[in-house]
Amino acid sequence: MNTFDLDKPLIEFPSGSSNGHWTIRHAVEGVQIFGGIGSGKSSGSGRTLALKYLKAGFGGLVLTVKPDEKEVWQDYCQLTGREKDLLILEPGGHYHFNFLQYEAAQASGQSITENMVEVLKTVIRAGEEKNGKSDDPFWETALDMLIFNVIDLCLLAYGQLSIQTLYDIVQTIPKPDQENKASSENSNAYHRAFQQAQAKVNEKVNDWYLQLSKETQDLMDEAGTLEMEVGNAVPEARLYNFVRQFFNENYISLSEKTRSIIDFTFSGFLFRLLREPIYSLFCRHDSNIQPEDCLDGKIILLNLPVKVYQKVGRDCQILFKYIWQRAMEKRSISANNRPLFLWADEAQNFLHEHDADYQATARSSRISTVYISQNLPNYYACMGGQKAEYRVKSFMGTLGTKIFHANADIETNKYASELIGDAYFVDESSTQTIGKEFSHGRGQSLKLERMVRPEDFVRLKTGGTLNEGKVEGYLHRQGDPVHKGLNHVKMTFKQQYQP
Repeated sequence: MNTFDLDKPLIEFPSGSSNGHWTIRHAVEGVQIFGGIGSGKSSGSGRTLALKYLKAGFGGLVLTVKPDEKEVWQDYCQLTGREKDLLILEPGGHYHFNFLQYEAAQASGQSITENMVEVLKTVIRAGEEKNGKSDDPFWETALDMLIFNVIDLCLLAYGQLSIQTLYDIVQTIPKPDQENKASSENSNAYHRAFQQAQAKVNEKVNDWYLQLSKETQDLMDEAGTLEMEVGNAVPEARLYNFVRQFFNENYISLSEKTRSIIDFTFSGFLFRLLREPIYSLFCRHDSNIQPEDCLDGKIILLNLPVKVYQKVGRDCQILFKYIWQRAMEKRSISANNRPLFLWADEAQNFLHEHDADYQATARSSRISTVYISQNLPNYYACMGGQKAEYRVKSFMGTLGTKIFHANADIETNKYASELIGDAYFVDESSTQTIGKEFSHGRGQSLKLERMVRPEDFVRLKTGGTLNEGKVEGYLHRQGDPVHKGLNHVKMTFKQQYQP
């Protein structure tokens, strides 16, 4: 097993720093990079960190927004001798990841349903938050119950899950005025699933009943406890009754407007997964790539840039990201202590509701989250809800290192200035009096002021020919001071940095 030293230096601070380097230990506490358009955030500090991580042997996951990010990371891997470690999941490529197959292999019995519901609703809600979802808990509960019961019905009937079957069942759930007619025809996916589920449950109940002694059978028949005993002895029978009750007594009778919102939320997501190239990448073929490959030093790049594939590209990357996060948190550090990274430029596109909880434990799992974005309002807009600002700033607090490049956003510059903090400066004053006699006085006082004012960020160098390829930024780190007893330092990053 390779042994990775958490105190290995990755970045050297400018001379005069009290603690001269930034280490793997600091990296796995998380990194947020802010910078306006053309500030050099990706080509400056972003490039430096990526190359440092690759050179140090990190495995990782890369999410993409822009079409050129694949070529950028191919270049990074070539510069660091990691070309063979780069696995690109893309349309028309060699790799596939069947997430239903993967999740089923991670669990058994009812935990399969729990896992799948958590994955699907996380992706769906991430899309709702980006579009400004309501904070009304009714919609979340209703959607959860629909997903749970459709998945349970599919597993009871067929013993496995497929996106096509889930979609067909949701599409054919009868309306209140159709129930009697539909139940007599038994011709659609919803009723076929119920028929198959009932047949399998009846078979299990019969097998259980026939194993009982004649005396026990008679006692239950006389006492009228057969149904209760069946529920206790055959879990599938109890589950089947819950599913049937949900649809017949709760869901089918919902008003048309309410039903349509819930139906379209779930079926719309499934429909996008059924379309190519997503279907072939994530649903059709057996997996030949999985999150655990990163533990062997692989870098998985999801080449489904949001600028090209829009919402479906974003949804699939969030889906893989969430599955990857859960898998990496399960690993045993004693068996494999390789540091990992989760990389997202324009990171606001990939936020989901579990990010803050995940980041709170990422350090112990040795995962360096690197999120790059232009400004805080980008995050506010994508978080959605009435408490977006508090949720974003709470999440920002879980990222131990922040780098601020040139920015014209007032909110972000104010946040950076306040984060870096205040210090006492000597304020000198002098007075002069001219009259019959001349008098002159000097005085000193301490004045508390911002160490870096918001307007200072506007003037930082942004690279390019004019600045000789140099990008400036303020690095702030929680914990140990980095420069002259302070927790921040002004740094220069080279756009053409070579490892």
